[in-house]
Amino acid sequence: MAAFLSSIPAMILTTGILVGLSAALLGSFLVLRGNAMLTDAISHSIVFGIILVWLLTRQLAGPVQLLGAAATGVLTVFLSEALARSRLVRMDTAIGLVFPALFSAGVLLISIHARDVHIHAESVLLGEIGFVWMNTVTLLGLPVPVAVVTLGAVFLVNLVFVLAFWKELKLASFDPGLAAALGLAPVALHYALLTLTSVTAVAAFDAVGAILFIAFVIVPPATAYLLTERLWLMVVLAMLLSVAACIAGYVLAVLWNVSIGGMMASMTGLWFALALVLAPRRGLVAQALRGRGERLDHDCRALVAHLFTHHDRPEMDEENTLRALTDHLGWAEPRARAAVLRALDRALIERRGAQLALRPKGMAEAEAIFGRMAPSRLAAADENRGL
Repeated sequence: MAAFLSSIPAMILTTGILVGLSAALLGSFLVLRGNAMLTDAISHSIVFGIILVWLLTRQLAGPVQLLGAAATGVLTVFLSEALARSRLVRMDTAIGLVFPALFSAGVLLISIHARDVHIHAESVLLGEIGFVWMNTVTLLGLPVPVAVVTLGAVFLVNLVFVLAFWKELKLASFDPGLAAALGLAPVALHYALLTLTSVTAVAAFDAVGAILFIAFVIVPPATAYLLTERLWLMVVLAMLLSVAACIAGYVLAVLWNVSIGGMMASMTGLWFALALVLAPRRGLVAQALRGRGERLDHDCRALVAHLFTHHDRPEMDEENTLRALTDHLGWAEPRARAAVLRALDRALIERRGAQLALRPKGMAEAEAIFGRMAPSRLAAADENRGL
């Protein structure tokens, strides 16, 4: 244990992982509820809370300072929602009005009253995870980084909260109206969730800064959301992605001699980009393939309808051919061939020399298509077929 606690890389990684786990745990519910950007407002407005608590207590650390600064985050949410409820501005505009005001007020108070104190807006926003090993506290005779102790406690509180109120959080995230009807107090859960988010942001600001906290609280849950539709799996994946981003980010930061926190945040963005492209159901590639399949199915139905319309008609030999699809329907030859191949694969049609003919399954498909048509269009189709 002493060797682990004295290892600088281990302490840096442990700090990053604790922030990632704490943030992703809460962020999963915030992303589902559409409140993800409230974390951005909270993480900036806590600057005002930090300097305000310092002016009252002249202390930078401690549970009172932690909760007092976190209260500013809750105040940000309360003021934003109050403005939105006035119907004079929308919620996104309200957030954009409140948190810059509190953040700028905090920066001004720092400039006026705390010039000689270690409180800087840059440290709140950017932090420096590489220095967490320098500020330690003695526990059981061993020096432990303060950031690890604080963030470990915050993670345990967040985990207990989520496990204790899992069903309530799940229902309130997907159907707050039903949650209210069942007496589950979704508003209280909402503010409890945001209070813990504020506490986590304050605990993380000195070690990793607000920017990395925002990255962890939003990006891994958003990535996990692309990969699964099960809430428990989404939460687990978000936490695992956060851990992977910390490890990969640290290794690459050391290798390339760049900012550790910046590289960790960049890795969360890389995971999201990969999921956005390659997610099995919601990724861009899957959507493109699904869209191509849907277009092929549509063309296949159009082909079946075309063959059915000219079935047993004098022009059948001319119309029910591949050439007619390009000449008369205006399809490009690759499109026509793809539609024919899809229909052949589905046993809807068969080739009879150069002619395309409907098989029994294709006839049933065509009758179902025309049966679903509006009466006027169906009558016109029957007239065309001489019925």
